[in-house]
Amino acid sequence: MTAPLSKASLTAGRRPVLITGGAGFIGANLADSLAAEGRDVLVYDALLRPGVEANLAWLKDRHPERISAVTADVRDAASLAASASDASAVVHLAAQVAVTTSLTDPVADFAVNLGGTLTLLEALRRRPDPPPLVFASTNKVYGDLADLTFRRVGDAYAPEDPALLAHGVGEERPLDFHTPYGCSKGGADQYVLDYARSFGVPTCVLRMSCIYGPRQMGTEDQGWVAHFLIRALEGRPITVYGDGCQVRDVLDVGDAVAAYRAALARIAQVKGRAYNLGGGPANAVSLRQVLAAIETIVGHPLALSFEDWRAGDQRYYVSDTRRVAADLGLPPPLPWRRGLDRLAEWLAGSRGLSLETRSVPA
Repeated sequence: MTAPLSKASLTAGRRPVLITGGAGFIGANLADSLAAEGRDVLVYDALLRPGVEANLAWLKDRHPERISAVTADVRDAASLAASASDASAVVHLAAQVAVTTSLTDPVADFAVNLGGTLTLLEALRRRPDPPPLVFASTNKVYGDLADLTFRRVGDAYAPEDPALLAHGVGEERPLDFHTPYGCSKGGADQYVLDYARSFGVPTCVLRMSCIYGPRQMGTEDQGWVAHFLIRALEGRPITVYGDGCQVRDVLDVGDAVAAYRAALARIAQVKGRAYNLGGGPANAVSLRQVLAAIETIVGHPLALSFEDWRAGDQRYYVSDTRRVAADLGLPPPLPWRRGLDRLAEWLAGSRGLSLETRSVPA
């Protein structure tokens, strides 16, 4: 952790958008989008995830006059408060992101996800003019959906409830925190909403499904779409946990960035609200279906093995995106096959690998 940022290191007289976790996958894409339109951005990141230093270097190279950075942890209250003191808006993405890690070290998971969020909220509440904050929550706040019934249809699970199949999981779904990760993110989710209710801090929560796209450093524990592609491009085996028929609604990062920007722009209308953000039913896909598409992209069979289900894994989760699309004015999301092809090209290029360009159906 480092000392708080000196205000002199920011562009003089400007109030940046603070992005915690701003060197990460979603944060870097969001920072790039804002800076490209002339906004000043302060990236706050501990740089603990492998590869994110490259994201920060990329941002500084593209926007040397717009991007400033603080290398610090959200558990560093002094650095976090100093960085938030002049922010015109905040997007809180910094987190411990893996269910598996939360089971290994639940205390650290709590300190980062819930403690760091509360520290940030308090820093904003103490300001005479609290800026808007948009918080990255997760579909894990709804638990494992064990009360719902599913059937297997080919290589994918499908819900028995026709309304759930047609629209996905809505925001009215009761919260049900599972695993330490679910508890820490779910608790933070509720604090963010309550600070709008109790203290008037203009906040909004986006409960994300599976986001993927360029600049993602996927691992076995988090970022599964990119992880599968990386292993396939490198000719390495892939382990699937569960039977591979579990379904998620995947969303390209460009669409996620548009949602965060829209939430900031419309904060007066959406403050105090939580939205489910994902690809929706049109982008609902199983792990096996993604793996089959990856085989087509890389042009060879994949070496797969299967292990037991992991704690808290959902057989099926698809976001009902009708409310978020209407309230934030979002366009239809990028079809997942096109997004997967785009991610494959970026990953191959970033690793110096050759990838024959193939046309992918919309």
